[in-house]
Amino acid sequence: MQAEWMKARQTRYGAYLVTYLIVVILVLGAVNWLANRHNASFDSTSNKRFSLSDQTIKIVKGLKSDVKVTYFDRTSEFTRARDLLDRYNNLSTRLRVDYVDPDKKPQLAKIANVRTYGTVYVENGTRREEAKSVTEEEITGALIRSLKSGERNACFVSGSGEHGIDDTGRTGYSQAKEALEKNNYKTKNVSLIGAAPSAAPAGTVAAPAATKIGAPVVGGAKPEVPADCTVLIIAGPKYDYVEPEVAAIKTYVENGGHALFMIDPPLKLGREDNAGSPALAKVIEGWGVTLNKDLALDTSGVGQIFGLGPEVPLVTSYEGHAIVKDMKETATALPLARTVEVKSTDKSTPEKLFSTSANSFATTNLNSADIRLDPKRDKKGPLALAAAGKYNTGDKSKEGRFVVVGSSSWISNNILRFNGNRDLFLNAINWLTADEDLISIRPKDPEDRRLTISSRQMSAIFYSSVILLPLIVIISGFMTYWRRR
Repeated sequence: MQAEWMKARQTRYGAYLVTYLIVVILVLGAVNWLANRHNASFDSTSNKRFSLSDQTIKIVKGLKSDVKVTYFDRTSEFTRARDLLDRYNNLSTRLRVDYVDPDKKPQLAKIANVRTYGTVYVENGTRREEAKSVTEEEITGALIRSLKSGERNACFVSGSGEHGIDDTGRTGYSQAKEALEKNNYKTKNVSLIGAAPSAAPAGTVAAPAATKIGAPVVGGAKPEVPADCTVLIIAGPKYDYVEPEVAAIKTYVENGGHALFMIDPPLKLGREDNAGSPALAKVIEGWGVTLNKDLALDTSGVGQIFGLGPEVPLVTSYEGHAIVKDMKETATALPLARTVEVKSTDKSTPEKLFSTSANSFATTNLNSADIRLDPKRDKKGPLALAAAGKYNTGDKSKEGRFVVVGSSSWISNNILRFNGNRDLFLNAINWLTADEDLISIRPKDPEDRRLTISSRQMSAIFYSSVILLPLIVIISGFMTYWRRR
């Protein structure tokens, strides 16, 4: 009887042990699976250097089809790429990352036409795009190109002193052009009054391009915006557009086109004599956005932290429009900006995008480099600097869209990389082209943490560290010696 009881007891304990082991294995397996599919980490860097941007997270989590990212390199280099690519892999089950050594699997490398180590391809169905480097900006750019079908052309109007998209100088737009092309836009210059005869030899007259859209008025033809322009960009013309150009732009928007207007204030400083585009400003006013003849000055002093003067208003206050709704904690800088006023019309519904701080003024003194505020005449902030609106064409599927900014220098090469300037520019383009799903905060460059100090501060550091501290040590040593003596 005792033997049978002991045997039953051993059997029961054995069953308990097996059950416990099974439960432990299942729990460990579940934890391992969850950790593999939902990897979590904490990024303590101030600019979130080791975290994916809002744009990348938004795009990857919104995938509706399977996407494959393939990294071709030596096996010893896989670890370097995993730090970034595994973050993509952990965002969605729709995205898969494969690591391939072209030396061990030459057939796959040959099929993919891989010629160099470190090649990254993003494949979405039959579409395949290459990332030029293992960086978030390049990989996310390739992902966007693979998802967006069709050609998108960003057309920059030229011929009236606008910023040049091939100009690599401080006031050029070459970096803005590069940012657009990384986001699946093609860029080109367009002239609304015909092509300039740049290739004609001296002393000759170039023949008009009769077959080009936008050619001069010949035989009753009118200038018009090229039909393949997805978005038209007016980038700070120094000289006013002639009536046929203005009419072409007006017709383009009112027929369902999309345009970004960056119109500078009518400054007259030194050799700079900007007309302020009054004819074009009048058309924009008809859509409900008035471009005031003034200059916004930020007297809060906050811009000095970034080395900016009062002529460069620092914007931190945004409205709820789709272009700026994700930029609540991001500062943008708009050099030499004019203010705008917004009101609805029977055909358009414009909205303010952002404003200056309360410690700002709008001065009408546009002929002097000296900043002279007149509290009685100058308008006090907050001051709206940009607006966006839609034009009702009568066809809901073909509405006109426009964005108006009172400055053109905010996307120049010298300031495009400042905090939120690039995001604001690309968000505006995305909204204009109805790509709202791409509106977000994009990958940032590594943070520049240089220390900027004045000559007075340099002198203070020199005298305190080179003279004062050694002198204190010498005096303390002498006093100690004297006491012991």
